[in-house]
Amino acid sequence: MKIKKYPLGFLPTPLHELRHFSRKYTSGYRVFIKRDDHTGLASGGNKTRKLEYLVGEAFQQGADTVVASGAQQSNHCRQTAAACAMAGLECHLMLGGTEPKVKSGNLLLSSLFGAHIHYTGEKRKGEDAELLVEKLRSTGKRPYLIPYGGSNATGALGYVEATQELQQQLKTLNLKIDYIFFASSSGGMQAGIAMGKAMYGLPSGLMPVRIDKEPTGGKSPGEMVSSIIYEARERFGLHTEVDENDLKLLEGYEKPGYGVLTDHEKKAILALAGSEGILLDPVYTGRAFYALMHQTQNQLIHPDTNILFWHTGGLPATFQYAAALI
Repeated sequence: MKIKKYPLGFLPTPLHELRHFSRKYTSGYRVFIKRDDHTGLASGGNKTRKLEYLVGEAFQQGADTVVASGAQQSNHCRQTAAACAMAGLECHLMLGGTEPKVKSGNLLLSSLFGAHIHYTGEKRKGEDAELLVEKLRSTGKRPYLIPYGGSNATGALGYVEATQELQQQLKTLNLKIDYIFFASSSGGMQAGIAMGKAMYGLPSGLMPVRIDKEPTGGKSPGEMVSSIIYEARERFGLHTEVDENDLKLLEGYEKPGYGVLTDHEKKAILALAGSEGILLDPVYTGRAFYALMHQTQNQLIHPDTNILFWHTGGLPATFQYAAALI
């Protein structure tokens, strides 16, 4: 079945060089950035690309309601709420924790977009989502369940397409990228880029940085990526020979735990903000960008190479961490 995507974003997103940052922090490397923080939907972020296909599939299935899950500062849930507002769909979000006295960051925005919010305590990955789906069906709703992070074969199509977009930009700039760094958690973006790399001949090594040390649906990040690729082959006929190395993640950076701001993330956030005027978030991009800094400053990857950082957004969550950042 071919998915007709629902347009939500401003694409293609910009790609440019971080000249000041490179000179100051990564001597011997040229660092570029792909700005998926500028996809436009609800302040931008990588989930826009996934949601174009997920919302499109929801309409194809006759849905009038969407269910998604995540942490209270989930970028995915914030963008899902905005996508539903644009598309005229009812939105239900299952968010970990208990209702705070004051809503801020992504939680505030999700509420402003009109989402119905269900607080789920320690369960932040949609463990009870099917129960909510059945409850909504019993009231006459036609719900469509989006998996954690929007990460399944349908969502991954957004990053298969994004990889083609990147390849076209690199050809226009006559630029070769040796390594691509990005945050990887639920696996959908990584699976999409890995498939797109194989399909469009992108000659870059993938450097997905593990963000969350907890498994998703009982699967490790690598297993999640593999399962999404398998599903894409079965459902959409994307028979691509993915490089086994592209299923691996850069590990170790996730050890403090999901959403825990350390001096490493703070160092990355301040470095990029102070040298280029670009904001990272404390949960995903701050952690992934620190990995880029650590890998280059310790020459853990080949020197005299070109590096791309794929910025996945996350700005609203920054305000939740204000006291720890300054």
